[in-house]
Amino acid sequence: MLDLAEAAVYLHLSRVELEHLVRTSDIPFLTRGSRITFLRGQLDEWASRRILGAAPKSLDDIHRRSTQASQDYLETEALLPSLLKPSQIEPQLPSKTKKSALRDMVALAERTGSVLDAGALRASLEEREELCSTALPGGFALLHSRHHQEYLFDSSFITFARTLQGIHFGAPDGLPTRLFFLVCCHDERLHLHALARLCMVLLKSDVVPLLYTLMDPIELYNTLTSAEQAVLEGRKRTRPTEEQT
Repeated sequence: MLDLAEAAVYLHLSRVELEHLVRTSDIPFLTRGSRITFLRGQLDEWASRRILGAAPKSLDDIHRRSTQASQDYLETEALLPSLLKPSQIEPQLPSKTKKSALRDMVALAERTGSVLDAGALRASLEEREELCSTALPGGFALLHSRHHQEYLFDSSFITFARTLQGIHFGAPDGLPTRLFFLVCCHDERLHLHALARLCMVLLKSDVVPLLYTLMDPIELYNTLTSAEQAVLEGRKRTRPTEEQT
């Protein structure tokens, strides 16, 4: 349970902005007498939907605020090198349906050695998809669990896979999805920041066409980390440098 001040810090909003969202009923909240409170789980769901559905200008603002706040708990600005590894990338996922994609992404996550309860993780992913699809226009989805309890996994990580065929996953543009990222983070702040960062990398760089064509997991990893660095530096280059390869 968070009060107004705590929720504003958690969401990287000013108190005035949060109070406006409460007045317009655009955010879930509870009232106890004259006191306004928030359930952190509900805020996390609201914030993740806000990130995935953000317009370009709004996404820039969300990412800027989360990046500034992350300086308090992260040692480096780049996220992907510490959360994603080549061994956590599968360029030929055999999934053919939404259900099998969730199952196969959990199996890929088990390669990290950090998944403690694969069944519970899969159930939490299914719960999140029932709320609203995590698929976005452009053929990619940012899967994440509805809950972030430690019994699901014991460390934060990201996995990435490309399916052999497109899957109708509920994207707003109605087109199939082939690129799947699974974001698993213990810390809700890191979870929301990672979602914002991936959205920036996929929407603000030219990396997506490369993710459809490259086959080598190491090359895919280098391309993604290069795209992240390009976004951080405000440019478009996504091809890995000689130093990275």
